[in-house]
Amino acid sequence: MFASKEFVQQSIDVHLFFARIMKEHSFFLQLGFTPRDMDFAQQADDFRMAFDGLLRETICLSNGIVSPDVLRSGEVVTQYTLEAETVSSYLTGIPIPTDLTEAEYRLLSRDMIRINPLLEQRVFMLNQKAINLIFGLISFKTAILSRVLSCDMFTINYPLLIEHIRREAELYLQTIKRIQRGEKIDLAKEALEQELFWNRIMAEHAKFIRGLLDPTEEELFKKANDLGNKFDQLIKEAKAALEKTTSPAKVTEESLKATQEIRDFKAQGTQGLLECKIRSIIIPLLADHTLREANHYLRLLKQFKDKVN
Repeated sequence: MFASKEFVQQSIDVHLFFARIMKEHSFFLQLGFTPRDMDFAQQADDFRMAFDGLLRETICLSNGIVSPDVLRSGEVVTQYTLEAETVSSYLTGIPIPTDLTEAEYRLLSRDMIRINPLLEQRVFMLNQKAINLIFGLISFKTAILSRVLSCDMFTINYPLLIEHIRREAELYLQTIKRIQRGEKIDLAKEALEQELFWNRIMAEHAKFIRGLLDPTEEELFKKANDLGNKFDQLIKEAKAALEKTTSPAKVTEESLKATQEIRDFKAQGTQGLLECKIRSIIIPLLADHTLREANHYLRLLKQFKDKVN
């Protein structure tokens, strides 16, 4: 078991990052369906709005509670998030509540926080709501993937992308369940497992970007391809470290450098898309989404490195 402060702060930190990620997964799924499957598009829209509600409730509880490192990391929002939402909403006709993003820009953290029993109870209930909602979204993603793989559904989303976003939802669910059980989570002790997971995520991001670029964007295509190959190698190295055949510190250092590189690539890409300078079929919010995930992973890697040193 852990203290009330840790329970509340860890819960808030996780929801601020992942609830936004889940609502955007639902948005990306919604965009991918054909007219025949508008019932699935409606379900995706329902999930999107439900996670909007979860994020709104989290934000209301977050001011002065969220960890300073999380706010500084760029995993909650980036300098591009508001514009990416505005442009993506305009391009798709799907309303995105940008007031949530504006509220997140105003969030503050404190070094000293006090937790009262009422706040702890509200966070406990928020976690339970999230568990039920995430479980439903995982089931929805699984149903979509099953139909796509059996050639009973067409969507513009890659099957690997659907698997990818289901894995992220499963990590969110597992993390919140552990917190809800009172299990103290020390990610630094699970560094190699986290690096294996997130290196795979970064590799797939690079490959998705490569596959969504216009064929004329040869330089960006090559850069994305090179990054995908780099993270594929880091996946092998993380597995070797888990098997104790290579140095964990070396894997962390190499993962940190590669993640900084892909983070910069994603930031440049997000800006290029918003300035209409890149030919692609990438919705701007997807670019910002992957940037926030790189920022999240960078924060974890810096924790891992500090723990080793």
